[in-house]
Amino acid sequence: MGRVIGFELNSQEPEKAEEFYSNVFGWEIAEAQWDYWPVTTGDSVKPGINGGIGKGPNDYPHGIRIQIEVDSIDEAVAKAKDNGAMVVREKMEFAAFYLAYLVDPVGLGIGLIQNK
Repeated sequence: MGRVIGFELNSQEPEKAEEFYSNVFGWEIAEAQWDYWPVTTGDSVKPGINGGIGKGPNDYPHGIRIQIEVDSIDEAVAKAKDNGAMVVREKMEFAAFYLAYLVDPVGLGIGLIQNK
């Protein structure tokens, strides 16, 4: 079962979003790397779902995407396409995981993550 493990808040003014969510909700926001600010929304006593704030790319300039962990990103992408999803970013490789972005049949953006 794929489970939601994170989120992305995309904005063309990520610094303004970072300030808002930090001030209003007390989220801990780390220094940016590649126009992406990692976000912690909880602690060991009351955990939350962590994510990030990023400068939205051309294919998703504004909006929120959940990130869903899958066992096999290739199988999940294929199954999603068979069920009407559109791939907006093919599988990308990072040090600890693979990531792909899709839009589901009703237009909602999602990210798929497979840990290495």
